[in-house]
Amino acid sequence: MFKKLFSLVAVVLLCTAFSIPDKVVKKADKEITKFFEIEHFEKQTISVSKAINTATVSEFGAENLFKIVKEGTLLGYGYIGNAASKTATFDYLVLFDTDFIITKTKVLVYREEYGGEISSKRWLRQFEGASPASDELQYNQDIIPISGATISVQSMTRAVNNLLKSIAVLQKKSVI
Repeated sequence: MFKKLFSLVAVVLLCTAFSIPDKVVKKADKEITKFFEIEHFEKQTISVSKAINTATVSEFGAENLFKIVKEGTLLGYGYIGNAASKTATFDYLVLFDTDFIITKTKVLVYREEYGGEISSKRWLRQFEGASPASDELQYNQDIIPISGATISVQSMTRAVNNLLKSIAVLQKKSVI
């Protein structure tokens, strides 16, 4: 009985995990416009098959991995993700250059009373320059802890590391 209930909950969570709220998409688009200093751009979704998606740690679906294109020119890539905080989740954006080197990270929506310091531009800059070829980012070594935001800091660090590992899988399988 417990296994069936757990399986049902897991399926429901997976199905709902692929939905990106409009509010989050709008914030991501605003951030992309600001970062690339452009008014108009096109997001071209990168489709990842279910088989390849199961080989990655990050989830790809609901148009959360995309190319950023202006007038036929590739500017970079973007990923919208969701990670756990103490009692809720937060949505984040990772922007990459054309070589999949992180150029910007941004917490789009943080849903907790405490730990919002992970939204700080200064703190988020620690992820810039990381790539699938980089060593894994280490909490309390590469990534500075924040008092009162330990869970969110560790979660964001894990999410970025998982994304970089997943991008490496997609590159190896010639998806991107």
